[in-house]
Amino acid sequence: MSYTEAKAKYALLGVNPDEAIAKLRTVPVSLHCWQGDDVRGFDTDPTKPLTGGIQTTGNYPGRAGTPQELMADMDKVISLVPGQVKLNLHASYAIFDEENGGWVDRDKLEPKHFKKWVDFCKERGLGCDFNPTFFSHPKCDPQTLSSSNEGTRRFWVEHGKACVRISQYLAEELGQPCVMNIWAGDGFKDIPADRIGPRLRYKKSFDEILSQSFDPDKVYPCAESKVFGIGVESYTVGSAEWCLRYAASRKDCICLLDNGHYHPTELVSDKISAILSYDQKMALHITRGVRWDSDHVVLFDDETREICKEVVRCGLDRVFLALDFFDASINRVSAWVTGFRNLQKALLYALLEPHQLLKKLQDEGNWTRLMVIQEELKTMPFGEIWDEYCRVCNKPKDGQWFSEVEEYEAQVLSRRGLSK
Repeated sequence: MSYTEAKAKYALLGVNPDEAIAKLRTVPVSLHCWQGDDVRGFDTDPTKPLTGGIQTTGNYPGRAGTPQELMADMDKVISLVPGQVKLNLHASYAIFDEENGGWVDRDKLEPKHFKKWVDFCKERGLGCDFNPTFFSHPKCDPQTLSSSNEGTRRFWVEHGKACVRISQYLAEELGQPCVMNIWAGDGFKDIPADRIGPRLRYKKSFDEILSQSFDPDKVYPCAESKVFGIGVESYTVGSAEWCLRYAASRKDCICLLDNGHYHPTELVSDKISAILSYDQKMALHITRGVRWDSDHVVLFDDETREICKEVVRCGLDRVFLALDFFDASINRVSAWVTGFRNLQKALLYALLEPHQLLKKLQDEGNWTRLMVIQEELKTMPFGEIWDEYCRVCNKPKDGQWFSEVEEYEAQVLSRRGLSK
């Protein structure tokens, strides 16, 4: 079937694929740098294991070990994915050299340590989001922002404030808003004797971080929750309830939902409209949890499609979208490309839904016809629309990009000799 024929079929439902394609081309999606090097970063010893609730599995060869290698890998990804790419950095990816005075600890980070990333983004027309790094550091005791040790807590507060300043710098330099996401894996392995104390300290730390001045039209601080992490199985300080209430208590903070950070029977797709009933904006980290927050590569699966349907229905301009997974068991570039393309597919699939018709049927109580149309949408010629979207973006269609990844692995990745 041709694109023209597929377009005609969607037109019968009142859907214009040309408009859907044009709309999707304007939607930024943040590509997370940490898939390329297994969340190692450049500010600590890369041979030591990750700590603070973060873990990668697998030992596939070719991991990026330098900023230059990571940037090269991301360039390959950008060349293979359609849509508007935005970069997403963790603070641990600061680049230290003689020009900026060399290494400093996380509480002393400055915008200059991210200038090379800004140059990278400017050359490619990318925006950039940012994340403080509250894990894999000697000063995780193992708590950070909730630590009862005031010296430890103060160190991490200063790190958070430094990240606000860096986020402001990224937004100003790149001309796009910077989403600054605060997540810390603070918690306890076993049953705590005091639950409220850590949470009150956590709140105090957030308040102190956000006392750092920033432009709320350019920087969007977020509070991200989690159910549990490795080593903090019994109690997480920044629970869903805590983060939702904290974001609701302030005008300068929004909530961020990661769909791997909830109980396996909870669906983030159902939470989006609940939050946007009250908040003007929110953020998402889109991943694939398997029984727990295992950060698997995003698939074109039911929940990814349902999340994107809710984002489109509630307003694409109200939700900041970012990917978050780190799979070290397969080719990392392929993992990146697969996840990004699948999120793009899910967004396009949602944009091709005749939402007004379906909403009208629901409001009228016509559940029979509603079910019929929803089921028939599943066999609409979506593939032809996706191929056209790739063509318009001048990016390879499905079946055309993987050979480039294989060639890149043979010519570049296999020669690094660097694994996990």
